[in-house]
Amino acid sequence: MKDAGENITPIDQSRKLSDAIRDVKNAFADRDDVVVDMREAHRMRLELLAAELAPVFADVPADMDNFDFAVSSGLQPRLWIDAVSHVAMGRDRRTYRFLRDTRIGRIVLAESTEMKPVADQVTRYVAERVVERQRMMEGGVENPIASMTRAAVQEAEPPLRATTRGKAWSAVLSGLGLIAAGALVGLAVAVVLFWDRIMAMKISF
Repeated sequence: MKDAGENITPIDQSRKLSDAIRDVKNAFADRDDVVVDMREAHRMRLELLAAELAPVFADVPADMDNFDFAVSSGLQPRLWIDAVSHVAMGRDRRTYRFLRDTRIGRIVLAESTEMKPVADQVTRYVAERVVERQRMMEGGVENPIASMTRAAVQEAEPPLRATTRGKAWSAVLSGLGLIAAGALVGLAVAVVLFWDRIMAMKISF
């Protein structure tokens, strides 16, 4: 009869924790290399787009400081146009996506695997912001709604004047009424004060 201990497989002395740790580190390194490669690829494409737009950025008035025009670092590099709009690369690492944050959420202003359509849209966006600022500084074009409102007020002026005259007559009549009431109150007070004399005069007669 064999001893029970003879059925136990001896531990493989070649399997060590250090080897497992090394394997895990290598796996993480490989994955990090992929992430870094993706990030660098994204950043390179965005820098090419920024170089394409450099003349546009240079033409922006110097006193406009609301634009950024910078490629940010991080897991997902972005070419920031201003505080609410930027260009980022899609998951395929080839598609340019021009995005803008609004009150109702993020919207896509342009999306293409070609650089030129996105660059054209960014240029138009910058131009719109510049024109908006110029209009605001100059007072802008008259708002049609405000014009309609003012016209409606002007048309309503005659009735408003009539209403004012009516209010004036009401004030005059109210004043006369107060005077009459004051006279009646004064008369009543006089009667009370001189009631004894009036009664004495009646008795004497």
